[in-house]
Order: sequence, then structure tokens, then C-alpha cells
Amino acid sequence: MSEQSTRTTESLSSRYESRTPALRRYLNSYTLFALGFGLFGGATNLLLSLHVQSLELARIFTGANASANIQKLTELQAAVNAHTATATAHEQHLLNLLTEFNTSKASGLSIVFSVAVVVTMIFLPIVGTLSDNTRTRWGRRVPWILGGSLAGAAILILLPLSPNLAVLVVLYSLVTLTINSAQAVAGATVADRVPQDRIGLASALTGGLAYLGAVIGALAAGTLFNLIGLAAYFPYAIIVVVVALIFSLVARDKSTRDLIKTRLHLKSFFLAFVSALRDTDYRWAWIAKVLLYTGYAMASSYGVYMLESYIRPFMSASQAAVTAPLITFAGFPFAMIGIVIVGRWSDKIRRRKPFVIAASAIMAVSLLVPFMWPTLPAMFIQSIVMSIGFGAFIVVDQALFIEVLPNPDAAGRDLGLAGLGLNLGQALGPAIAGIIVTVFAGAYGPIWLVACVMVLAAAVLIIPIKRVR
Repeated sequence: MSEQSTRTTESLSSRYESRTPALRRYLNSYTLFALGFGLFGGATNLLLSLHVQSLELARIFTGANASANIQKLTELQAAVNAHTATATAHEQHLLNLLTEFNTSKASGLSIVFSVAVVVTMIFLPIVGTLSDNTRTRWGRRVPWILGGSLAGAAILILLPLSPNLAVLVVLYSLVTLTINSAQAVAGATVADRVPQDRIGLASALTGGLAYLGAVIGALAAGTLFNLIGLAAYFPYAIIVVVVALIFSLVARDKSTRDLIKTRLHLKSFFLAFVSALRDTDYRWAWIAKVLLYTGYAMASSYGVYMLESYIRPFMSASQAAVTAPLITFAGFPFAMIGIVIVGRWSDKIRRRKPFVIAASAIMAVSLLVPFMWPTLPAMFIQSIVMSIGFGAFIVVDQALFIEVLPNPDAAGRDLGLAGLGLNLGQALGPAIAGIIVTVFAGAYGPIWLVACVMVLAAAVLIIPIKRVR
């Protein structure tokens, strides 16, 4: 490496000193950023389920059938399946529409999620690479953080205008791409600025606040939806912009205008996206991340639909909109236990693997509870047990990825690839779940069992990693 490139690398890798006011300002503003984006994520996931459902309901139940009571039809279907009731010809027609509705909303939601995630998956490493090479007076990351947040918020307010599923797919894909780009680039600042002995703490703080935000965002969104419908998207667009602006102003970056700008060639540019996968340890961690988030997304994407069509007693859409966030909220204190204890513990003993493996195993076990006992209490138990594992996982997984980075000076690129793994899992999960619901004629139960297998496989794949203890 030349002396000139060494100076450039050192400038790009400048870190805060531990226990300094500058580090505290950074952590405070970044945790606020994580909270705001968590609010957005939790709210939009819930609202999107309700949005797709409303579009498919209006498409399938038309004319004289538009006034059909979905909750009562679901109860009738259960009685018919149990051979305790017989449907009339008209009722059977409505039940056929109900089956079409259940499969179409599940497949529709999986399409919206999957396409959005695939688009993000393709472009996120590109954004990471471009941010590594950005040279402005505001530094490498801020233009992407602010630009992505503003663009995502602007598109988000257009979502309620979607007349059909196809338009919703396009708009939501753009929202996901822009918002996730801002979030991923902000995440790269942890590798840029946080000293090694504080990475676990930073991960614990941001992971905990993001999780809290997701829970509160979903709770508020369920209530807002019952009050103002899809206009509930709007407050979250404002939140995203505000927290991104605060983070960019408080945690100011150094100017990069005088740093060397690497010339990007098209072929090497695209090959760089996956170059980290050549590293064996990184590759195992990446595949495990894909599998875990596939299983997690399979179970979590259909929370509202599970309450309406799987657990007993069945719920209406308005009841499910309020109850689904409450189930997540029940697990929040237990997630905090996993985040706070494991984050500090793993920093103290400087080990990551045992925590990731144990967290994945706990999550897998939780998925069996509603599979064997399809009731509302089982959903709460599953959420609590899952939250313990997921809280521990999100904080240690980020630290593990930072420690297996093949090239710390390309952190934006390689952490973008890690985000790609997460996004790939989030794309595959709903898609696989949608296929399961279609194959089993609207039944949601088998989703839990397949998700459990995915998460267990993720735990096993962490074992071969050698560079991290």
C-alpha cells in the first residue's frame, strides 16, 4: 500500500476516543435516529398488511357481496371444517370467496414485501459503495442519510393513493429502497467512528431503541388506522426526516473533499458487492443471517392475518390491528433483557458466537408454540420467548459482522452486503409463507413449523466461523 493511500485510509477510519463528549453526542443522536426509524418500520409493516387487505377485500367482495362479514365467514368456515355446520349454496359461494381472499391477501403481501426487498437488496450494496467513495464538505455518509430520508418520506405520503396492488408494489419498493439506504449508511458510521471496545454498547443502544420504536410505532399505527385509515402513514414520514436531520447536524462528519477519490470501473464496481463473500467466516455469517431472517419474516409478516384466520377465537380486521402490536409489546421488556445483558456481556468476555447460536435456538423454539397451540395466549407466549432471543441476536449479530469484515475500510460496502442478507431473508420469508398459504388453501399453521427449521439451520451455520470466538 502506498503512503498516500495509507493516509487516506487513516483519515476515513478516524474513530472517537472512548468515554468522550464527542462519542456521547454521537451515541445519543444515533440512538434517536434508530428510535425514529424503528417507529417507521413497525408502523409501516402493520399498515401495509392492512393496506393490502383492504385492496384485496374491495377487489374480491364486490356488488352484493361487499357487505359480507369476514369474521363471521371465518367462523363458519371453521365450523364447516369441523363438521359442526353445513353451508347453504350462497354461504358456500361466500366461503369460496373467503378462501380466495385469504390466499390473495397473503400472496399479495408477500409480493409487496418481496419485490421491495429484492429492489433494496440489489441497490443497497451500490449505495454503500458509493457512500464509501463520496467526497463532500459534509463527509461520506450525510448526503446519503439526508437524501434517502427525504426521498423516502416524500414517497411514503403517496402510498394511500395506490389504486391497486401493482401501484402499491412500485411505491413501497421506492420507499423501502430510499429509507433502508439511509439507515444502512447511518449504520456504517458505527464502523467508521465507534472504538472497538464500545461497539457492543452502541449495538445494544441502537438495537434496543430501534426495537422500542418498532413496538410503539405499530401500537400507534393500529390505533391511528382505526381513526384515520391509511392517512396513518403521514406522521411517520415526518418522523424519519426529523431524526435524520438531527443525527446529521449533531454527529457531524469530517469533510472528505480533500481525500483521494477511487476511480470506479463498472466490472470491479459490481464484483465488489460480493467480494466479502469470498471470506469464509463472513460467508457463514451471511448465509446464517439470510436463513434466520427468512424464518423470522415468515412468522412475523402475517401477524394480523394470523389473528384473523388462524388463532381461536377469530378476530375482525380492526381488532387484529390493535391486538397484533400488543402481542409485540408484550415481548418488548424481555427483548430489552436480551439486548442490555448480552450486549455488555459479549463486550466483557469478547465472545460473539455462543450468544448468536443461543439466541437463534431460543427463537426457533418459540415458533413451535403457536404451531402446537393456535390460541391468543400462545401468540403472547411466542412473542415473549422470541423477543428474548431476538433482542440478544440483533445486538451481537451486528458486532459479529463488524468483527468479520474482510476490509474495515470498505465498511459501507460490506455492511451493505450484510444488509443485503437481511433483506434477502425478508424477501424470501413472505414469499415462502405465501406459497405455503396457497398450497394449504388459506391455512397459516404450517408457516410456524417451516420457520422453525429455517432459524435452527441459521444457528448451526454460525459454528464453523473461526475468526470470531
